[in-house]
Amino acid sequence: MDELNLIQKISVFALPVIFAITGHEAAHAYAARHFGDNTAYLEGRMTLNPLRHIDWIGTVLLPLVCVAVGGFIFGWAKPVPVRFGNLRHPKRDMLWVSAAGPGANLLMAVLWALMFKLALGMNNDYTEPLALMAQAGMLINVMLMALNLLPIPPLDGGRMLMSVLPNRQAWQLSRLEPYGMWILIALMFTGLLSLLMNPLIKACYRFLNALL
Repeated sequence: MDELNLIQKISVFALPVIFAITGHEAAHAYAARHFGDNTAYLEGRMTLNPLRHIDWIGTVLLPLVCVAVGGFIFGWAKPVPVRFGNLRHPKRDMLWVSAAGPGANLLMAVLWALMFKLALGMNNDYTEPLALMAQAGMLINVMLMALNLLPIPPLDGGRMLMSVLPNRQAWQLSRLEPYGMWILIALMFTGLLSLLMNPLIKACYRFLNALL
C-alpha cells in the first residue's frame, strides 16, 4: 500500500478500522449480557452501531495519524461498561467476557480474508479497491487482537490472566491497571511492543494464509 496517497489510504482503512473497534466492543457487551451483566445493554452499548462506540480521538483521529505516518496502527473505542460482580460466576466468566473482543477481531480477520479471496477471483474495476480494503481489514483486526491479548490490565489479556490466576496473584496483577496505558506507551517507544506482538501476528497470518 506504499504507493497509495494519503486520501487513498484513509479511504482504504476507514471502514475496516471502524468495524474492527466497534465489533470488538460490541462483542464484550453481548458476552457480558450472556453471562449475567446487563450494564452495557441498559446503556445502549450492546449494538453494532459505530456511533455508540466511537471515541473521536481513539477511533478516528489517532488511527488516521497512524495511517498517515505509517507503521503501527493504534486506537481505541469507548470501553464497554462491564460490572464483573454482576456476572453469574464473576472470576470465571470474566475470562469469556474479556476473550469476546479479541475473538470478534479474529472472526472479522477471517471474513476479510475471505473477502480478499473473493476480490482476487473478480476481474473488474472493484477488484483492486476491494482487495486493498480486505488487506487493511486483516491487518487492523490481527493487530488489535494481538494488542488486546497482551497480559497487561486493563487489556483483555490482562483480565483473562486475572481470571485464571489464584486470587492473591490476580489481585496483585490488578494493581497494575492504573498504569496499563503508560506501560503500553513505554513498550511502544522502546520497540518492545512489536517484539511481543509479532509472534501472535505471524501465527494469525499463517492461519489466514491457510484459508486462502
